[in-house]
Amino acid sequence: MLAVNVATTEGARRAPWTLARMPDQTGRFVFVTGANSGLGFLTARELARKGAAVLMTARDEGRGQRALARLKAELPDAAVELRRLDLADLDHVAAFADALKNEGRPIDLLINNAGVMMPPRGLTRQGHETQFGVNHLAHFALTLRVLPLLSMHAGARIVTVSSELHRRGRMHFEDITGEKSYGRLAFYAQSKLANALFALELDRRLKAANLPVISVLAHPGYSDTNLQTNATSGVLRLFMRIGNRFLAQDAEQGVLNQLYAATAKELRGGEFIGPDGFREMRGSPSLVHPLPAATDTALAARLWKLSEDLTHTRFPVFAERAI
Repeated sequence: MLAVNVATTEGARRAPWTLARMPDQTGRFVFVTGANSGLGFLTARELARKGAAVLMTARDEGRGQRALARLKAELPDAAVELRRLDLADLDHVAAFADALKNEGRPIDLLINNAGVMMPPRGLTRQGHETQFGVNHLAHFALTLRVLPLLSMHAGARIVTVSSELHRRGRMHFEDITGEKSYGRLAFYAQSKLANALFALELDRRLKAANLPVISVLAHPGYSDTNLQTNATSGVLRLFMRIGNRFLAQDAEQGVLNQLYAATAKELRGGEFIGPDGFREMRGSPSLVHPLPAATDTALAARLWKLSEDLTHTRFPVFAERAI
């Protein structure tokens, strides 16, 4: 898989991108989903360290408060707040977004980071398969609902976190809830392919509407976080613990991909950022290519229409008028 080191302008010999090269974030208002642990917590922490005002969200209030306390202990002067957001309930997502819009504060950066990975088959409150519902549908609905806040001034950005496993995905339109046949990995890969399809189609629509917002994709490679082990059980959990121990890069390295996607001034939208190492499992942030299916505009349009129907959400009218 072709990878071009994002830190270079003259080839791959120069030093890779690190936190030291992240631009100052003072004055930016940042919204990170799933910020109570793992990559989401690290993303919120590093953006706050660089001066951003950060809105952290978590499904579990207690875990969220503990994460907030941990961050404030490390960065006492950080401008950080926590709010509960349940991505398994689209009604809650809508109410959350409405509350933000009522406050009227422009959003400079939305990072669609939260996710679940390979749980037993379950359903969200509205009856959607859990991984598709949380990883894709909730972020689809949230993004479109807060797009007016992102569009209030130039330079806003949306980063959607996918996975290298999107390459194993296909859209099960004929069985989107997994009622007929459910596989944990297959439906996780589907949700991550949906993330890629959504983010790239979103960028196309933003550009067509002449909105001052870009959409960028990122994936962390194989990074040692609690995502792999918290949502799984039995043999699968043991296998992932072994993988995290011997194959994964640490989360501090993996998070660089979404931080680069969130802050690099040279990005223009539609890029995919992932590690530059073997099979994109580990390494430094680089430009990578998604699965060809992720760039299929007909497939993206089909998923977009389905997502609108399932979430009762549309690309905002103010934006459609500009197309």
